[in-house]
Amino acid sequence: MSKNEQTSLPSKYNPQEVEKGRYQFWLEGKYFEATGDPDKEPFSIVIPPPNVTGKLHLGHAWDTTMQDTISRMKRMQGYDVLWLPGMDHAGIATQAKVEAKLKEQGTTRYELGREKFLEKSWEWKEEYADFIRSQWEKVGLGLDYSRERFTLDEGLSDAVKEVFIKLYEKGLIYRGEYIINWDPQTKTALSDIEVIYEEVQGKFYHMRYPIKDSDETIEIATTRPETMLGDTAVAVHPKDERYKHLIGKKVMLPIVGREIEIVADDYVDMEFGSGAVKITPAHDPNDFEIGNRHNLERVLVMHEDGSMNENAGKYQGLDRFECRKQIVKDLQEQGVLFEIEDHTHQVGHSERSGAVVEPYLSTQWFVKMEPLAKEALELQHEEGKVNFVPERFERTYFNWMENIRDWCISRQLWWGHRIPAWYHKETKEIYVGKEAPADIENWEQDEDVLDTWFSSALWPFSTMGWPNEESEDFKRYFPTDVLVTGYDIIFFWVARMIFQSKEFTGEKPFKDVLIHGLIRDAEGRKMSKSLGNGVDPMDVIEKYGADSLRYFLLTGSTPGQDLRFHWGKVESTWNFANKVWNASRFSLMNMEGFTYEDIDLTGELTLADKWILTRLNETIDHVTKNTAKYEFGEAGRHLYNFIWDELCDWYIEMAKLPLYGDDEAKKNTTRSVLAHVLDQTMRMLHPYMPFITEEIWQQLPHQGDSITVAKWPEVEEKYHDEAAAAEMKRLVSIIKSVRNSRAEVDTPMSKQIQMLIQTENETVMQELEGNRDYLERFCNPSELTIAVNVDVPEKAMSAVVTGAEIFLPLEGLIDFDKEIERLENELTKWTKEVERVQKKLSNQGFVSKAPAAVVEEEKRKEADYLDKQAKVKARLNELKG
Repeated sequence: MSKNEQTSLPSKYNPQEVEKGRYQFWLEGKYFEATGDPDKEPFSIVIPPPNVTGKLHLGHAWDTTMQDTISRMKRMQGYDVLWLPGMDHAGIATQAKVEAKLKEQGTTRYELGREKFLEKSWEWKEEYADFIRSQWEKVGLGLDYSRERFTLDEGLSDAVKEVFIKLYEKGLIYRGEYIINWDPQTKTALSDIEVIYEEVQGKFYHMRYPIKDSDETIEIATTRPETMLGDTAVAVHPKDERYKHLIGKKVMLPIVGREIEIVADDYVDMEFGSGAVKITPAHDPNDFEIGNRHNLERVLVMHEDGSMNENAGKYQGLDRFECRKQIVKDLQEQGVLFEIEDHTHQVGHSERSGAVVEPYLSTQWFVKMEPLAKEALELQHEEGKVNFVPERFERTYFNWMENIRDWCISRQLWWGHRIPAWYHKETKEIYVGKEAPADIENWEQDEDVLDTWFSSALWPFSTMGWPNEESEDFKRYFPTDVLVTGYDIIFFWVARMIFQSKEFTGEKPFKDVLIHGLIRDAEGRKMSKSLGNGVDPMDVIEKYGADSLRYFLLTGSTPGQDLRFHWGKVESTWNFANKVWNASRFSLMNMEGFTYEDIDLTGELTLADKWILTRLNETIDHVTKNTAKYEFGEAGRHLYNFIWDELCDWYIEMAKLPLYGDDEAKKNTTRSVLAHVLDQTMRMLHPYMPFITEEIWQQLPHQGDSITVAKWPEVEEKYHDEAAAAEMKRLVSIIKSVRNSRAEVDTPMSKQIQMLIQTENETVMQELEGNRDYLERFCNPSELTIAVNVDVPEKAMSAVVTGAEIFLPLEGLIDFDKEIERLENELTKWTKEVERVQKKLSNQGFVSKAPAAVVEEEKRKEADYLDKQAKVKARLNELKG
């Protein structure tokens, strides 16, 4: 960058100003668009598509920030990155929102008709899609909008039809009666994930059913007495001696007066309750299976809206819960109901409407899951399996897939992929195809749509152009490299993507699946509307900026764990960003007119220069490896420590010596090191904090148009100097010990004091002499003595560092009783360290199994701790006289 292109950073870090307009700069530069460059290795991620129903929450921000961090780093590492954005039509959720809006306008979907209602739904989609994109922009997500997809767009609709037809032709999709989750309010089937179980205080109703032509009764209990109207049997265990004589006999169903049989079935638990259970095949999934085994009639007693139907007799027309009250009263009067027991149990509620879900017999479309699950499970025993991160979540996946039930895929909605099936008006023949039958006037299309998860399950490959397997994107970017998602949808989305991908492409959909937890409040509670503890990510960005939110989200937990949101922790990440800003601003002020061509690291490097370049190498290594392993917290910790503790607190302070001096060659070298280290640090920090790093990098001497496509830092061995690192470590230890000693006796740094350093040998003495400037600058001695042997004053504070002892004559300032107490505490500390390391080295298991380098390091520590222990003992003896 030439001098006239540089502008100084404002004195105050203002994230809103820094972030304003930056996203447009990235989009206009097309930095996020996958190029298809054959010379670059492809790397792809598909975004878990958010529902077009409203605002993105903190969980979305966390999930997408991880993806953005991965994709930004890969782009800088030279990959041809495709991060594909898109949204989900979210059938039930969106239809509920649109219907609520219509209700406010005084109309309904039925009054509008299907076509007009769908027009309104598409209007809703466009409005909220724009809203979601604006939030993606706020968070700074590097998405390739040129490839954005929607689960109801033409290409994905074609993929959905292709999958439905092929599964149907293979006999893996069928239509039949089954017990499904039914929402009586929205009048549609629900998938398991759309059912939220809540603990409810209910009742257990104990009844005695009379046995036909006998004085005997059989005791049963239920939480839903209204369903007894649909009972078609009572079941007992075949080995239950209490009931063996009753098997095959008839029971008179109270209220209804219908004869039902007593059947024997292994499903019944002899130890639970009376050991006899009522069987209602049309209103309970387990009873449905028992009914199938015993050819029982299925009697449905409710309408789709939850009211009782004609099979409920005199209760017809009553709401199910009103019927419950009335039937309990009638059963009590008849003497059938003899006990009502309080009972706390889990009751399913519709995630969208909040209605109590009804297990309900319905004719629906299903996917036969056993053969598909078998293929997907076999994949996990092959070399090219999906890699779960953390690995323990693979067990969660196995548990579900090994116990999977057939999947109900039809939904009684208008918003969604309409089922590509037609029924002949006369013959009732079923036709399944992409297009309607030629003689359409004789056919009616199925009114239902497919479960949203049916299209979402195809997302990794349908978004790439499949079923056109010649699509350039499909050939280049599929399978994808990583999917990032929460552990709460492993069953419902991750599993379905894996088995659909294996079935239709023959491959896994992604190489890695990175699983994260949930975001909770500071007390560990789940965020919810009812608790009022939710946090809008846009509010956090408004207050602290996107970079602070991102860094907090990325570094706040380890893979697979939940994350607790603390405003205070976000503020601390803002403080970190502010530190980065101020350090960069100081550096840039001292680089005025300095260009990229001026950077020269071949000059004479100071100890501080060699040390910071070494630490830069080590940080690059740690950050690169940990980010690649998705250990963002660890990578962030290394970055934070390097920037805050080493670059800002030590190197920049030490750089002031040459920068404020008169030697132009030294100034140029220091500016070069500063420019290089800041440039490389901003690149490392960029995937975590993209806005502030772009702003600073644009001011630095650099090549290229944007940091988003700048080369990722690599370790440069020529700048790695272990000796300099050890030397600097000793120097910092001395400076810190002097500062601590001053603080203990309340002697400010501005006040000069005498300082003596006794070294263990000539080498250390020469080393410290070579760094006298730093010691004088940061310790402010009135007189500094460095020697192998020094005349130790009686009344002095002392400190021990590796290879040297520091003495500060502070007569009149020091309390010698306190100094003896301090030294005794220090002696205890070093004695414990000696004992710990010697215990380790005396353990033959450790010595024989640990790598030789590790054992040598422990031996080195032992020698160092023994030396410090001896020096502290000697000093104590001197003071005690």
